[in-house]
Formats: sequence, C-alpha cells, structure tokens
Amino acid sequence: MPGRIRSDVAVSRLVILGGVKRALIVIDVQESFRARPLWDEIHNPKIAEPVNRLVRLARDNGDLVVWVLHTEPGSGDVFDPALGHVRLLDELERPEPGEPTVYKTSHNAFTTTNLQQLLTEAGVRELLVCGIRTEQCVETTTRVGSDLGYRVVFVTDATTTNPIGTLSAEAIIERTEAVLRDRFARIATVAELEAEQGASEG
Repeated sequence: MPGRIRSDVAVSRLVILGGVKRALIVIDVQESFRARPLWDEIHNPKIAEPVNRLVRLARDNGDLVVWVLHTEPGSGDVFDPALGHVRLLDELERPEPGEPTVYKTSHNAFTTTNLQQLLTEAGVRELLVCGIRTEQCVETTTRVGSDLGYRVVFVTDATTTNPIGTLSAEAIIERTEAVLRDRFARIATVAELEAEQGASEG
C-alpha cells in the first residue's frame, strides 16, 4: 500500500530491540527503471552489486535496512504497481524479517511515508543512503533527512543515474557530491565504509 510500511510486526520488533543507531535506506533500486528505454544509458547497470555490499555491511553491523520503492498508482507507466515493475531488482538481496519496505509517491522517502516515525521508534540517528537516481530521489532524501536532524552518509558508488540533456551521468554525480558534501552529508564509498567497519572490529 502506498505510503505505508508493509509490516506492523517489523515496527514492533524494532521497538522491542531498541538500540539501533544507524539505518541503510535503499532507494528505488527497482525493476521499474530497467523497464524503461533509458536503462540502456544508465551509468551503472550493475547497481545491485554495491548496494548488496552495503546491505551485508549493515546487517553485519546490526543496522536497520529500509527498502524504499517508488510507486505511482493509476499512472499506467512503469511505476504503476498494477504493471508489476514496482519490485526490487532481481539481483538484490531479499529483505529479511524485520526489514520494512516503504512505498513512496514523492521524490524523497519521507514526505509521503511514515519513514521518520519508523526511524524514531528504532532510535536511528544516522542514515546511509544509496539507490536510483543519484541527483533525484537519493539526493532529495539526503537533503530532507539532514534537515530533519539525521547525520547522513551519501554512498555515491552505490547510486546511479542517466545523462540529462548535455550533462553526462559522471557530471551529474560530480555535481551531486559537490552540493551535498559538508552541507547535507558526508560523501563516502562502499569500500571506505567496509574498511571502517573492519577497523572497528579489529
């Protein structure tokens, strides 16, 4: 159902566990994009690989993983759930019990969902964000999350996008990093986060 968390059991489980300080937000890594002709121009068609590394990292660290899907009911396009494309990319890890799936109808993952409530109940203070598209839903979620008081880590190489007009995907990604860095988010790579977690465990 758009704008709702799929399972109330997930929320209850998080409240009982408590102590979760960080969440990975996986934004719109869904088959809807692969169903569009623009997929042929996407910067990283293997986006599932770095996202899966982040998911495994989050699970190993005891972080919450939240799956976000964009939906436009009644639109008749690839984001209309009636057409069957509003689902995670087939190559992605599958959500585990206790990992909620949130359906949004806005660019950011907060405005049309109860994501903030979920994060608050879980005690989350820091967000790792990744997904499709770098400068659109992932950047917008980063900005809103920062304004809501979360520490945000923008994991650039676990995002992807398409060229827009005369701008290459590389230029768009570079611009996104520049406008977010030290204003709305820390910019990091998957490898950097893996190294940091390895050092903390050593």
